[in-house]
Amino acid sequence: MVDSRSDADSRSMPAEAGKAAPVKRADATSAHVIVLANEKGGTGKSTIAGHIAVALLKSGQRVATIDLDPTKRTLTHFVADRRAWARHRGIELEIPDHICIAEAKGARRDLDEDTDRDTLIRGVSAVEHDHDFLVIDTPPADSYLMWLALGMADTLVMPLNDSFVDFDALGVVDPVGYGLIEPSAYTRMICDERHARRKFKHDDIDWIALRNRFANASPSRPDRVAKALDELALHVGFRWLDGLSERAIYREFMPHGLTVLDEIGDGPLGERHKRSLEGARQEMQSLMDTLNLPINEKGRQHWAARAEWFATRDKRLKLDEVVNGA
Repeated sequence: MVDSRSDADSRSMPAEAGKAAPVKRADATSAHVIVLANEKGGTGKSTIAGHIAVALLKSGQRVATIDLDPTKRTLTHFVADRRAWARHRGIELEIPDHICIAEAKGARRDLDEDTDRDTLIRGVSAVEHDHDFLVIDTPPADSYLMWLALGMADTLVMPLNDSFVDFDALGVVDPVGYGLIEPSAYTRMICDERHARRKFKHDDIDWIALRNRFANASPSRPDRVAKALDELALHVGFRWLDGLSERAIYREFMPHGLTVLDEIGDGPLGERHKRSLEGARQEMQSLMDTLNLPINEKGRQHWAARAEWFATRDKRLKLDEVVNGA
């Protein structure tokens, strides 16, 4: 069922828990699917999903987003707030095509899962062939929709905070020496998904653990989390990156639908975060570079030309430029 939202431009469709077989995407012209997933809440999934989507849009890519969190709907609110802020300030902001999908809540779990699968396939099919990227934000829970999305992922980004409380979602460590004891049940299930993906599509998921709010190590405070991530990455085959540090700017921009990549102009919001804005932008650009996503270069060039035209359209042409056709 479709519930049109004027602010979010989203479609709410009916979904529950379990594990899913990979969902086949039609062909090589399909969008590259980026899935943000972690069973734990508060790791920054929605913030990163919004920033990745906007960064790709600013690179001239065609981007769609899907929100699978039926309770918080943080990404859906972000898109709605972004549209509202652009109207309020009379500015242009890049906004992804957005779909919000809710879980089916019937009396029978098997029927709910059938509904969830059909609903997600319809949602993805509606956008995959006319977009370059599809960014999917999943709920902080072991849900059937989340496992369906994992089966579709080309890039899986798993944010976690820089502590062993969050590392527990990936693996179990020795409480004395901090050495890895074994992967978590969640990690083993992702490995099963990757194995099924390789059999089904003959390719792999680029699985990335993203360490957020990381603290600097020192001789008196060795980086034990990094050591544990190195050990587990070798064991199960993912790569890990430093994500976003603890900055108030991320928390304060999200309710306005803004990212640190946006030009926010004058005003109290810009003034308050002028110092941290440059550092946050460098951090986000570094993240986009290391994610190594398949950017459509033609789209990037088109966007750069359009941005240059907007920057110069109010300037009067010089006489020699008119004569020479510059």
